[in-house]
Amino acid sequence: MQLRVVTSALVVGVLTVGALGAYLTDSMRDGLYERRAAEIDLESAQSTQQARRTLDASPASTATEAQSLLFDLFSLLQSTGSSRDVFLWQSGGSGTVGFLDQSTNPQLADLVSPEMREATVEADGGQFLQSVAIPVDPMRPESSGVVPGIVVGSTVEVPVAGTYELYYLYDLQADQETLRFLQSVLLVGALVLLALLVGITALVTRQAVLPVRQAASVAERLADGRLDERLPVKGHDEMASLAHSFNEMAQSLQEQIGRMEELSMLQRRFVSDVSHELRTPLTTIRMASEVLHSSREEFDPVSRRSTELLQAQLDRFEDLLADLLEISRFDAGAAVLDAERRDLRDVVNAAVDHAAPLAERKGVWLSVHLGDEPVTADIDPRRVERIVRNLVVNAIEHAEERPVEITVDGDGHAVAVAVRDHGVGMTADEVQHVFDRFWRADPARARTTGGTGLGLAISLEDAHLHGGWLEAWGRPGRGASFRLTLPRRAGIRLQSSPLPLVSEAVVGRGLPAEWSADAPVVEDVEGTAGPADLPSVTGGIPVVLPREHDPHPGRGAEPGPGADPEPVSTDVQEAR
Repeated sequence: MQLRVVTSALVVGVLTVGALGAYLTDSMRDGLYERRAAEIDLESAQSTQQARRTLDASPASTATEAQSLLFDLFSLLQSTGSSRDVFLWQSGGSGTVGFLDQSTNPQLADLVSPEMREATVEADGGQFLQSVAIPVDPMRPESSGVVPGIVVGSTVEVPVAGTYELYYLYDLQADQETLRFLQSVLLVGALVLLALLVGITALVTRQAVLPVRQAASVAERLADGRLDERLPVKGHDEMASLAHSFNEMAQSLQEQIGRMEELSMLQRRFVSDVSHELRTPLTTIRMASEVLHSSREEFDPVSRRSTELLQAQLDRFEDLLADLLEISRFDAGAAVLDAERRDLRDVVNAAVDHAAPLAERKGVWLSVHLGDEPVTADIDPRRVERIVRNLVVNAIEHAEERPVEITVDGDGHAVAVAVRDHGVGMTADEVQHVFDRFWRADPARARTTGGTGLGLAISLEDAHLHGGWLEAWGRPGRGASFRLTLPRRAGIRLQSSPLPLVSEAVVGRGLPAEWSADAPVVEDVEGTAGPADLPSVTGGIPVVLPREHDPHPGRGAEPGPGADPEPVSTDVQEAR
């Protein structure tokens, strides 16, 4: 900002000084010329009057006497007045011949133009002035060196000889040098003025910019977590008031952030302590429940059912405690990544095997596309398997007996797993909240798997821990897609994913073409329509927009009702 202000002031100053200098130069030039022209006009008039008086008082009556009178008059004109050249020429219309013209500098005779001679004669005794350029070297008039001058012409009557033209040539070299001196003084003054203008502008701007720079620097340090940074307060001007207000704001933020951190720490400690403390009574209840569950056949139907429900809810309670402890470790920054070199396909197979019984119970076809080449990366197998298992189980839960596709792929920098279902899908608002803790898209929908509501939140934290992305996409009635992208090596910054976020529906496996991701949205009975495309979210991780991806044709088709599945290629594992 200081540079812009100084540059603007310099440009404005140059334009202003240039315009003022041009005006002053023109004014001085015109003033010097007019003053000198008035002096020359007065001096020439006095010399001409003296010459006329001399001629009128002369008794010359013959040509010889008249010529002698002309010589004496020319000598008189040369000796009087300032430095000048004199030309005394016989007028062309006088009718008298045989008299000699007189000139102090014949080489400059051409400066008196025929037009001026005509105008002088027509002036009938008056004076006529004309500006001329006098060559510095009269012997070389073609040279570029000239000085300004003025020619003054008038006529006199010489006895016997008739009318003569009298011209005075004055040079203005002294006035020209005066003008140049004044211009040089103006130039030096303009440069000094511009330097002062730049210096004053820089000083004033610095006084205004320096507190702003200090405020920006302190704000950056505050943003980095150094909440005790403050601005120095000097004086009682506007900048001091700004610094005081800034410091009050920083103090207020520090206190509020401190209270929030303390509250957050207390909450995390509370969750962790409660989770740990509940394990002891839960273990006792588990032991009693197992005793009752093992003897349930001896109970009446109502008691037997109650024992089974108690056992199921205890399993869910233990899962909830485990998830709460895991979330508390993430919040406390105590989660550790136990990475090793593994083939991602093995991890995905383990997660799919775990979810296969659920898919069989729900009647969901699992289509796993692993590829032929190893997809190795430095990963924590336990955490990645937990991510994939959560994504597959959620897809099965919402697939509504339609196929779920799991695709694995990799490139030179990253590996990825995409889980795509064709069930109920999600709206734009649901996509934005899908990674929130304890959030459910449909609160009325039952959890047949006994989920805790923390699965996707933990999966997102696991992806963060690997330095990867976990992205979601959905469209009402068209299904949903989740994509996990992980770097092959620690420290690699992800720029893109090997898989598209949204893949095409595999037509022919029981999926009609209108379930494709690119199919247009059709209004339902109530007149509402879902969006054609919903944005992906990553829970705060940068989003990579889905790129075009060709479907995988020829990888098998879903059999008709009651038929066995058809054989598929070696890179596909399918389970009912």
